[in-house]
Amino acid sequence: MIDLRSLSRRMLNTLLPIDCASCGVALTNDPVSFFCTTCWGTIRPLRGPACPRCGRPFSSTVALQYSPHHLCGDCRRRPPSFTTARSLFPYDSSLRDAIHLVKYRGKVALTSGLADLMKGAWREIPGLELVIPVPLHPARLTKREFNQALLLADNLAAWLGLPISYNNLVRVRATAPQTDLTRAQRLKNLRRSFVLRHPREVAGKRILLLDDVFTTGTTVNECAKALRKAGSADVYVVTLARTV
Repeated sequence: MIDLRSLSRRMLNTLLPIDCASCGVALTNDPVSFFCTTCWGTIRPLRGPACPRCGRPFSSTVALQYSPHHLCGDCRRRPPSFTTARSLFPYDSSLRDAIHLVKYRGKVALTSGLADLMKGAWREIPGLELVIPVPLHPARLTKREFNQALLLADNLAAWLGLPISYNNLVRVRATAPQTDLTRAQRLKNLRRSFVLRHPREVAGKRILLLDDVFTTGTTVNECAKALRKAGSADVYVVTLARTV
């Protein structure tokens, strides 16, 4: 059977030649837009021992050898509001390039390829009832014109056969970018930034909270805190990537 999507991409690359966003080689019949087969193939799922609560990778397998439920120091000192957090890939190399292309250059066609990566690395979470993406503040949404977390969540929700709620959890405070702040500043920066418009929608439900990148976990934890305050049951965080 002819793969029409692959054929269309090959014709487009012939008519409008472009180079791989990671290595610069000219694209031909490649798996996703903007990336060659070799570079896309370097994206590998996160493996190895990790905190069973927040998913922080441990440097040694010894950490979980005698205590499979051993938590990292941060989760012991400040238990998060989410039930568990799981990131599927490390935030580096070609995946970092792809996420940047989506977020900062508007290449939203890449989100289908990113969602396919998530599906390939997915591990079942039983009993999920509702998918919610981490929201952007309206000012940032207006500037960017899309929410990359929503694009991923919409694709994953359809694949999982779950309903999606895209306008209930809202960000009510425009905050400074988290990347330039200390941990203490991040916590203060995002405090009370998220609210539920319709708490009854999440009451008693097991929520899948989706985002693109897990950095410190402050953002998803504040979202989970708002969901739990509104009466939700367990909140499971899944992100495409994690800084390691």
